[in-house]
Amino acid sequence: MDPPPRPRPHRVAVLLLLLLASSPAARAWKKDEFRNCNQTPFCKRARTRAPHSLDAPLSLDAASLAVATDGSLTASLSHPSRLRPLLLRLSALPPHALRLQIDEDYSSNTPPHRRFQVPDVLLPDVEARTLHLPQPKTSAAGVSTFALSSDVDVVVKHDPFELTVRRAGSGAPVLSFNSHGLFDFEPLQESKQEGETWEEQFRSHTDTRPRGPQSITFDVSFYGADFVYGLPEHGSTSLALRPTRGPGVEESEPYRLFNLDVFEYLHESPFGLYGSIPFMIAHGDGPSSGFFWLNAAEMQIDVLAPGWDGASSTENGRIDTLWMAEAGVVDAFFFVGSEPKDVIKQYISVTGTPSMPQQFAVAYHQCRWNYRDEEDVAGVDSGFDEHDIPYDVLWLDIEHTDGKRYFTWDHSAFPNPEVMQGKIADKGRKMVTIVDPHIKRDSSFHLHEEATAKGYYVKDATGKDFDGWCWPGASSYPDMLNPEIREWWADKFSYENYKGSTPTLYIWNDMNEPSVFNGPEVTMPRDAVHYGDVEHRELHNAYGYYFHMATADGLLKRGEGKDRPFVLSRAFFAGSQRYGAIWTGDNSADWDHLKSSIPMVLTLGLTGMTFSVGALTGADIGGFFGNPEPDLLVRWYQVGAFYPFFRGHAHHDTKRREPWLFGERRTALMREAIHMRYSLLPYYYTLFREASVTGVPVMRPLWLEFPDDKETYNNGEAFMVGPSLLAQGIYEEGQKSVSVYLPGEELWYDLRNGSPYKGGVSHKLEVSEDSIPSFQRAGAIVPRKDRFRRSSTQMVNDPYTLVIALNSSSAAEGELYVDDGKSYDYQQGAFIHRRFVFADNKLTSMNIAPKNLGNKKFSTECVIERIIILGVSSGSKKAIVEPGNHEVDIELGPISLRSGSSSVAPTVRKPNVRVVDDWTIRIA
Repeated sequence: MDPPPRPRPHRVAVLLLLLLASSPAARAWKKDEFRNCNQTPFCKRARTRAPHSLDAPLSLDAASLAVATDGSLTASLSHPSRLRPLLLRLSALPPHALRLQIDEDYSSNTPPHRRFQVPDVLLPDVEARTLHLPQPKTSAAGVSTFALSSDVDVVVKHDPFELTVRRAGSGAPVLSFNSHGLFDFEPLQESKQEGETWEEQFRSHTDTRPRGPQSITFDVSFYGADFVYGLPEHGSTSLALRPTRGPGVEESEPYRLFNLDVFEYLHESPFGLYGSIPFMIAHGDGPSSGFFWLNAAEMQIDVLAPGWDGASSTENGRIDTLWMAEAGVVDAFFFVGSEPKDVIKQYISVTGTPSMPQQFAVAYHQCRWNYRDEEDVAGVDSGFDEHDIPYDVLWLDIEHTDGKRYFTWDHSAFPNPEVMQGKIADKGRKMVTIVDPHIKRDSSFHLHEEATAKGYYVKDATGKDFDGWCWPGASSYPDMLNPEIREWWADKFSYENYKGSTPTLYIWNDMNEPSVFNGPEVTMPRDAVHYGDVEHRELHNAYGYYFHMATADGLLKRGEGKDRPFVLSRAFFAGSQRYGAIWTGDNSADWDHLKSSIPMVLTLGLTGMTFSVGALTGADIGGFFGNPEPDLLVRWYQVGAFYPFFRGHAHHDTKRREPWLFGERRTALMREAIHMRYSLLPYYYTLFREASVTGVPVMRPLWLEFPDDKETYNNGEAFMVGPSLLAQGIYEEGQKSVSVYLPGEELWYDLRNGSPYKGGVSHKLEVSEDSIPSFQRAGAIVPRKDRFRRSSTQMVNDPYTLVIALNSSSAAEGELYVDDGKSYDYQQGAFIHRRFVFADNKLTSMNIAPKNLGNKKFSTECVIERIIILGVSSGSKKAIVEPGNHEVDIELGPISLRSGSSSVAPTVRKPNVRVVDDWTIRIA
C-alpha cells in the first residue's frame, strides 16, 4: 500500500520556516538534527560485527575462475545463506591499478530492481585501457596468484575469500581486502519475510525502504603506512585521519560521507559535510597506496586503532579500515605507487584531471549575501580602485533574483544587468550569479511549468513530483541523473534563455547536496525516485556532481565550446574536478575555522579537487558566519592569499567587511596580501597547468614534496604551494612566536626579505603583523609579475620577474606556462611552456612544449625585466645576454616592490629577453 502523501505545511508555517532557515542562530549545527551511526541501522549492524564472525564465510568457486575475452578475471562468490551468488570481476589498469567489481548474479533469479552502478564518473576510456590479465596460478591450498605489473602481484585466497596486493619481489603486502572477514553484501529481496520491518524512522521522517536492506561492508588494510588521508569532506585540524575505533579512542563516530547542508559546521568532527569522495591514501615507510570505492550512497568509514580486533599485537605499519555503504555495488580501485604523487596520478587517471581554469578565476573574488543593487555593486567595485586593491570577480547571491526564481533578476534592484556587467567588464573584471537546483513551484514561472510538463523533476515515493522546501518556499528538483534533463538544463544558460546574462557572467551552484529544509537531515528523502527507477539513497552523494556537470556544460555550450567555464559548486563527488571549483562551505569567523581550513583544503587537493576554495579549492575568507575580529580577518587574508581559490564571502546578517573598512593599517595589510597573490599569478597559473595534466594539486601537504621526511606526515599547519613555496598561517589570537618546520636538506629563503633558513629543522620565529611565515625553496625559480593593476586581465602584457633561489650546488630551476587565459586553443598547441635552469653561473630558458599538439600558436611580447638571485655573492656587476652578446647591469635590489623594502639581493636589471624565446644570461 502506498504511503500517504506528505502534508503541505501551512503558508504561515512555511514563512516561519524560511525565516528560521536564514537565521544563523537557527541553522547552526545541531547534533540531534543529523543521524549518528547508532541511528543508522546499516552502520550499527556492521560496526558491531566481530572479525571472522560469520559461521560460513564468503568463498570463491575455483572452478568458475576464468579470464574473460576482455582480459578481466571473473569468478563466482557464494555463501550458503544467499538468494543468489555474487559475480566477481578483477581488471588491471596501468601502471599498478587493480579494479575489483562485485555485484549480484541475476542470471538465475532476477529481482524487480538491480543494484545501482554510478554512471558518468569514470572516464569513458577506462574500459578501453584495461590490460589483459594472465591466467592465474592456483595452488593446492586454494590460492590464486597473477601479476598486476612487473613488480606488483595479486593474491586471491578462495576460502574464505581474501584479496591481497603485494610487492612481486619480496612478497610484502601493500593492500588487502577482507583480511578480517568483515565482508557482507545484503542481497536485494523481492518481498519482506514474515515479521520483517523495512521502514526506518528518524525524528518525524519515515523512510519506506521499499527495496529492503541492501548494505555492503568490507575491511581494507594498508601496509607499511604511518598515516591515512582523504575522505573529504569533514572539519578537522588534523591532516591525517584519526582512528575512530579501538583502544585509546574515546567515543567517536566513523567518518561519514553523506552530502549535507550544514550551517556553521564543527571544525573538529568526522561528521559529513557538503561533498563526498570515497578515496583514501596511505603513506609511510612502505610504498604509497590508495583505495577508491565508486559508490554514491551514504558511506561510513572507520579508521581502526591498533588492537581494535582484540589481538595482543598488531603488525607494525598496518592500518585497518572498515568501509560501510547503505546501497550500491563494489566497484573499487587499489592503487600502488613508489611515492604518493604516483597514487594521485592513478586516481586521476580514472576520474579525470582537473579542468584548466581561466586566468581570472585564479585571482581574487569578492562576494557577499548579498550586494543589494546596482548602486551597491558600483560602490564596491569603485572601492577597490580607490584603495588600490585589485580584484577580478564580483559575486551576487540569491537576493539578486526575482523572488528566488533562478535565471531571473530583481528588476527593482537590478534593472539593467547587462549594463552593470559591462561596466565591470570594462576594467577587465567578471561577475558571478548563483543558480541553485531548487526550482520555485510557481505556475507563473516558465522554468517550473516547463519542467513539470516534461516530467523532469525527481519523484517522491508515491510517484508524484517531489515537493520540498528551500529558499523560494515550495520547490522541486530537476532529476540530474537523466542525461536528457542535464542537456535541457545546460540550454538554460544561453543568452536567449538567461535574459540579462553576458559573456563575462559566470555561475555559482549552491545548495546542491541537495538541500531540502523540511527533509530528513535537511536533504532529500532517501526513498525519492530518479531516472531509471533509482532510489535517491543510491545516488545521493552524486546529485550535486551531476548538477555541477550540467551547469558547466551549459556555459560551454553558451560559449560555443570556445570559452572555459567557471562554475563554483558546494556539493561534490569523485570526478567533480573535471567541471570546476568548490569551496569548504559555511564556515565561521573564528580562529579554529581558520586553522581547520588548511587540512580541509589539503585533503581536497589530495583527492583531485585542486581548485578548492576545482577544481579551485578554498575557504571563505574571514568566515561566512559571524563578524571576524579585525586581526583574524587580516590573518585569514594572509593565509587565504595562498589558497588555490581566493574568495571573500559573508552572511547577510554580518557587518560589511570589504578590505578597506577596518582602518588604514589593516587595509594596508590586506592590500599587501592580495598584491602578493597577484604578483604570484604566473606561478599559480603554471601550477594549474600541471594539475590539469597530472592531477598533482596546487596546494600540497609537505609530505607530497618530501615523502621520506616523517616530520611532515601529520603537519596540517604548514603547506606547500607547488614544489617551490612553503607557508604557515598564524592561527591564534595575539600569537607572539611560531614554530615552523622547514623540510629537506637545502636552505629556504624568506619571501619578504630573502633571509636564509636551514632546512631539516624547526625554527622559532617572531610573529609579525605584516605577513605569515612564507619561504621559497632553495633550488627553485619562481615567476612573478610585480606591477599592480586593477585586475589580472590588465596585467596580461606586463613584464615578468624571476626569483632564483640557489641551492648548495648553486643551481635552480623552474617553469612558466602562458596561454590566452580563457579559451581551449591551448589544447591545439597555442601556449608557451618554458623551463628556466640556472647552473654554472648562467640562466637558460628552453622550450618544453610538446610538438605536434596542433596547428594553433600563441605568442606574447612580454619580457623579463628583473632577475632576482638569492644565495649568490653580490660581487658581480654585469651579466651577458645571448644571443646578442650585450651587457646588462647587476645591482642590489628589493625582493618585492612593496613600500619600504630594502635592497638586499643581486638583481639583473632589464635584460628584456622575451619569454617566448630561447636565451642565456651569464653572470660575468
